[in-house]
Formats: sequence, C-alpha cells, structure tokens
Amino acid sequence: MVPPAPLRPLGGWRAAAACLGLFAATTAADPGDTRREERMSMVAEQIEVRGVRDPRVLDALRSVPRHEFVPEDVRPMAYDDRALPIGHRQTISQPYVVAVMTELARPTAESKILEIGTGSGYQAAILSLVAGEVYSIEIVEPLAERAKETLTRLGYEVHLRTGDGYEGWPEAAPFDAIVVTAAPPEVPQALKDQLRVGGRLVIPVGRYWQELKVLTRTQDGFEEQSVFPVRFVPMVPGRDE
Repeated sequence: MVPPAPLRPLGGWRAAAACLGLFAATTAADPGDTRREERMSMVAEQIEVRGVRDPRVLDALRSVPRHEFVPEDVRPMAYDDRALPIGHRQTISQPYVVAVMTELARPTAESKILEIGTGSGYQAAILSLVAGEVYSIEIVEPLAERAKETLTRLGYEVHLRTGDGYEGWPEAAPFDAIVVTAAPPEVPQALKDQLRVGGRLVIPVGRYWQELKVLTRTQDGFEEQSVFPVRFVPMVPGRDE
C-alpha cells in the first residue's frame, strides 16, 4: 500500500464526561444518494489501487455518504484524496487512511470494536457496517453532539461517549479491535488491557515521527507490526476539572 499524504486526524480527550447513548436505526442509508458516482470513483481511484482488498470495507466506503459528515463549505471536496476540516481544529481523515485502518482491524460481523476519536462520526459509520457493535469516544463535546445527530439521521448504530480516550471503555471491554485516530507517545496500557486475546489495536504512535502500528494480543503478550509513517495530532490525556 502507498503511504498516505500527511493529515491531521482527531485529537485527545478530557476525563469523565457524560455518555451520549446508543443511536439505533434499522438501516443505514444515504437519502437521495446524489453523490454515489463520486464514492465509486473515490474507492476505485484512491483506495483499491493502493492495495485495500477487503470487499466489506470497500463496500462500506462506497456506501457511507462522506459529504454528510463535513461542513457545508467543504462538501464539494468531500470525495477528494485528503483530510478536511470539521471545526474545533479537527479533521475528517483521508478516505484511504480510514480504509486502511478499518481493514487492519480485521472486523467481522460479530466483532465488537472501540474507536478512540469520533470526530465527525465517519469512521464510526464505516465500522458500523463491517462490525457487530461499535463504541466510540470523543473529547470535544460539540463534535460528539454533531456526530450523534449525523449518525442518527443517517441510520448508523453506534454507542458514543464524551470522555478520556486513554481510559478506553472498560465496562464494555473486552474488544475484538480498537482503532485510534490520534497519536500517543506510547501505546496506552488501558487500551492494551481492553483487547481480548486475538484482538488488534490499530494506532499511530510517536511524538514528531509517527508510525501506524498494529498490536495483536496473544496468550503471552503482544505482537507488534509497523505499517507506514503517518502524521496525526497528539493524543491528549484527559484532565480533571
């Protein structure tokens, strides 16, 4: 796979805030589906050609309307090969990076997945189409509220909480996969602890020079794989107020 262009995914999170609950719906659809052809081209020209092969991941990228997850002023660029601003100094990640991180998580229809950094809700929507259950944590309360509205309106089922990503979601653990969209200097121990044996943690790690890594939990510890260099915003620990 070709390494992605530099991007600025989502940042860290504060301690202990309210859970926003489960957003349930029977189907996940794009009302009107006015930009379907752009999504088809995005997957064919930006994602498949770079080596993403999981058909369920590709179908999810073809299905989820990325333009619905970005502000009006950047919607014309929604299917470009780039990250886009979503407010609060955060971005929606480059489509290729979303696809790679989803594929690396190796989701199945029975998987329970935790996402750290909800942001716009786009990655959570993709995960919800390829996994059985999705939990997502976001520090920025206005982003969490906006993601809740978007996910509910479009019919994606996700558990969303505002809180400290370093702590994970212990009461819902263990998880089959954890996908992190900001870079800590080291892998948080709490996230490692919340993986089941065989589970995969997909995470960018580092301060200035970062690597996208996959940690797989084994009976004896963890196996670590480096994927490619990336540049994410730092993952900030929560602070008690």
